[in-house]
Amino acid sequence: MDAAGLDAAYRKHYDAYCRIFARCGLEYSIVEAHSGAMGGSQSHEFMVESEAGEDFVAMCRKCGYAANREKAAAHPSAPAAADPDGDLTPEEFHTPGRKTIAEVSAFTGLPESSQMKSLVLVAGGKPWLVLLRGDHQLSETKFSAVAGDAAFRPAHPAEIREAFGADPGSLGPVGVTRLRILADRALSGRRNMIAGANRDDYHLRHVTPGESFQAEFMDLRQVEPEDGCINCGSPLEIRKTVEIGHIFKLGYKYSESMGLHVTNAEGADVTPIMGSYGIGIERILSAAIELYHDKDGMSLPPAIAPFAVVVTPVNMADAAQAKAADEIYRACKDLGLDTLLDDRDERPGVKFKDADLIGVPFRITVGKKVGAGMVELVERRTRKTVDVLVGEVARRVKGL
Repeated sequence: MDAAGLDAAYRKHYDAYCRIFARCGLEYSIVEAHSGAMGGSQSHEFMVESEAGEDFVAMCRKCGYAANREKAAAHPSAPAAADPDGDLTPEEFHTPGRKTIAEVSAFTGLPESSQMKSLVLVAGGKPWLVLLRGDHQLSETKFSAVAGDAAFRPAHPAEIREAFGADPGSLGPVGVTRLRILADRALSGRRNMIAGANRDDYHLRHVTPGESFQAEFMDLRQVEPEDGCINCGSPLEIRKTVEIGHIFKLGYKYSESMGLHVTNAEGADVTPIMGSYGIGIERILSAAIELYHDKDGMSLPPAIAPFAVVVTPVNMADAAQAKAADEIYRACKDLGLDTLLDDRDERPGVKFKDADLIGVPFRITVGKKVGAGMVELVERRTRKTVDVLVGEVARRVKGL
């Protein structure tokens, strides 16, 4: 469900989302994210960790930093091998048939982190040369933000040969003057690396960024596990997540174009800000099921379970059990609990199994102990069972 609205304060919507997801019983992270095609700022996604998720999030367990992997910033992990010392001159060497980073790495005996990866991309109708450390991957989100073109594409082979005089697999930055060259910050300060020679089946050793060629250094890569947190330096983790909500500011231009002003809670005249607010109703339930299930079915938080409590008489033919079950059911309803009375003529095991399957958080079992004024209260998630007086069990469930 998506909506956009004008309000005097963006923060209260952010806080409202936090309350919603907390009430739904979900353990979530608030993640820095890109705002998509609509633009905007202060974009936040609400994510639940799950192997069934479709998004990857970089997380720091120490300081709490979290960001969508496409947007996240981090200190790169150290290269697998130190750079050779010395102010060396680029030197061409033959690499027959070796076109990929992995093939050149195997051929030279040097790790992929000792190489420069050259990507030729077409954005805004012109080619760009993007350089990454050999073991790093491009963040399409970061590059499209720099290039101002979300529809950028890889250059075609003919375009590459026209610009470089060589085919993909032998490309590099040395001698390139007609293209804008962007280099990821992980290459800043590196020395004597390997790059393509712009000649088929040849590469260069001893290529030093900033000396052998000039480039604009910026953050262009996806973060990797074990990179250092941008805030505290601790190792990052990459986790699969499910997005359950997304909010971001669209700014003041809409209000200003209409000359719109409102009075806030403090009595001040302010220009309302427009925000975009998305919440995944079905995703909340799906995430809860992924987080809280076992071999017997779902174990849902009370706020989103089909019922908060089920009252289960073991034997409806027993007048005492039937009477107590009805009294407990009414007492639960009077306390505002969403309650189910399972008065079916079924075996107790079937009733218990059905309650477990649909995820009812609490079950009140009315059985033979009712003769002593007691019933069993069962917590679905922990399987903890306690005996409670008939007259107190509704209030006990309300308290839980």
